[in-house]
Amino acid sequence: MSTILELDGVIAGYGAGDILKGVDLSVEAGTITCLIGPNGAGKSTVLKTVSGLLRPRKGTVTFDGHAIGRLSPKARLLLGIVHVPQERSLFPAMSVWDNLLMGGYLIKDSKVLRDRLDEAVASFPICRARAGEHAGSLSGGEQKQVELARTLVLDPRLILLDEPSIGLDPKSRQLVFESIRALSSSGRTILLVEQNARSGLAASDFAAVMESGRVQLTSTGASLLENPEVARLYLGAGTAGHATVLAPSTDSPGPSARTPGEEPR
Repeated sequence: MSTILELDGVIAGYGAGDILKGVDLSVEAGTITCLIGPNGAGKSTVLKTVSGLLRPRKGTVTFDGHAIGRLSPKARLLLGIVHVPQERSLFPAMSVWDNLLMGGYLIKDSKVLRDRLDEAVASFPICRARAGEHAGSLSGGEQKQVELARTLVLDPRLILLDEPSIGLDPKSRQLVFESIRALSSSGRTILLVEQNARSGLAASDFAAVMESGRVQLTSTGASLLENPEVARLYLGAGTAGHATVLAPSTDSPGPSARTPGEEPR
């Protein structure tokens, strides 16, 4: 495996405040990496910094060996970085098919667009079955499938997913994670934020725990599922108290994080 995305000492935030306080993270090509942690830890901010919605104040963001920290969101999209936000991003009054077409607004070659639409429909058959219906009439799980299908129209290399299972019932959640694994099997790299830590870790090759704007622990998804402290804090096994700094992992390979220094956390 090779590293496709790397964050090195990234500091970023909103206004005068820093949410990310020195994030170090590596993502391997063709894998699923899940970020878990308490609310306010900076997980969604990591995705926004990678996609260009936020620019880092310090540190570097490298994609496929090239620094992208100063590129616009459009430039990053053209490199193959697609961000699916937490909020529903479909146009509810438009048809499912028209929502797919919106994913190809940058594509000028009609044959390329047709080929990508064919791939999207083949991967997500609901897009053909419900093509003429308003996207807003679909269930939450069905809408998320259409959102994922629309990413394929952009032929992504890296898909950033923010809380893909939020608000979904267990059956829909399972379907969405099956779709995510299918995307990964097609060669796409996925970095996802998931509040349902158990589902996110189970679906992921690698994972990282964030606290207070830093990556505190990295390992495989399976290993973190079995980690007693992770279970206590994030998987509902026992009662979590105040935020606890977890010891850095020594497992490898996987996403890497430098151990924070002596600064209080």
